[in-house]
Amino acid sequence: MNVSQPNIIVSALDLSRLEQILDTLPSNEVERTSYLEAELERADIVEPTAIPPNVVTMNSTVRFSVSSSNQTFCLTLVYPKDMTADGKTISILAPAGSAMLGLVEGDEIDWPGRDGKTIQVRVDEILYQPERAGEYHR
Repeated sequence: MNVSQPNIIVSALDLSRLEQILDTLPSNEVERTSYLEAELERADIVEPTAIPPNVVTMNSTVRFSVSSSNQTFCLTLVYPKDMTADGKTISILAPAGSAMLGLVEGDEIDWPGRDGKTIQVRVDEILYQPERAGEYHR
């Protein structure tokens, strides 16, 4: 089953920071960033104070379920410098991380897997969102 890409919302602050990261990456990283650039091009950009509380933003912690197995997992979407080795974070520069940005609770997407295959995942709940917590400049 192919799931179309849902519309996404991105805060102007996240966009500004992500553009800075993209602008400073070496040219040999272009392939790695193409997915993120495509996501940003199709995004509706709003001020951080206007982000709905059910939208995945940078530094949001999200609970997902895999459609084929109902397996659940949680990840925090982070900037590359904030990656941790505990498996609880995902970089915005990873294709799966780029796919998270701007999604809304209930959205289902075909998520790029490490083996080149896609898995269908659903955004079940945003456990933490900085904007919802009033942390607009994190």
